[in-house]
Amino acid sequence: MLRIGLTGGIGSGKSTVAKVFGVLGIPVFNADQEARRIMEEDESLIAAIKKEFGEEAYINQKLNRKYIAEIVFNDSYRLEKLNALTHPVTILAAQHWIEQQTSPYVIKEAALMFESAAAAGVDIIIGVSAPKNLRIGRAMKRDGLSREDVIARMDKQIDEDIKMRLCDYVVVNDEQQLLVPQIIKLHRIFLNLSV
Repeated sequence: MLRIGLTGGIGSGKSTVAKVFGVLGIPVFNADQEARRIMEEDESLIAAIKKEFGEEAYINQKLNRKYIAEIVFNDSYRLEKLNALTHPVTILAAQHWIEQQTSPYVIKEAALMFESAAAAGVDIIIGVSAPKNLRIGRAMKRDGLSREDVIARMDKQIDEDIKMRLCDYVVVNDEQQLLVPQIIKLHRIFLNLSV
């Protein structure tokens, strides 16, 4: 079974691309969603996060995402600490999930594919690319963030150009080129490779 990584910067449209693969019948693992789930269910991880960020990291047993974001997106060291706690657990969850799949290939969606070392667990990586201003606008609308907040988060990720050069395939999501034909073309390539 082929393991395909799917990555891109904030607001690039990774989730949209992942949904199209899902419609094509391909199982998709969303690392960001899984990390959020684990951060609210894994007792040892919860304890480690509270130890690092204080009891206010959780409200009513739910991760206080706004509180954590205000800390980590203004302090690179604290962001690294959070990532060091969450990434290994999420990568392990992805490995277990992949072992249970039976399709010709699977998609592992992760914004921090290269930053978290998750790339080591995949065979091929697809990058989703979009112009910076479009990405900023999408993230502002989706997450209710200010332009400055989005840019601060972008600054914590690998540069878009570098990220796309590290990928094996790139899907352009610029609202000019049709998205679905690009994905169907990749789907056919991956089906042929998985035979």
